[in-house]
Amino acid sequence: MARVVVDVMPKPEILDPQGQAVVGALPRLGFKGVSEVRQGKHFELEVDDTVDDETLAKIAEGFLANPVIEQWTVRRIAE
Repeated sequence: MARVVVDVMPKPEILDPQGQAVVGALPRLGFKGVSEVRQGKHFELEVDDTVDDETLAKIAEGFLANPVIEQWTVRRIAE
């Protein structure tokens, strides 16, 4: 078994209202110096050794992310 991490983030040109809300709230909570926040999704998958990188890319692009507005990275984690 292997652990795979897929991180999905909005593309830079896409507005991120959740990130904007967080960056707006931080100063009100006493946190200074943060100028930008982007919020995304983090997935951890347990896969067997037969699942290749091409299949993982298809899972990320076709199911976990919306390729029109999001970008993603897939990486295997050594255990």
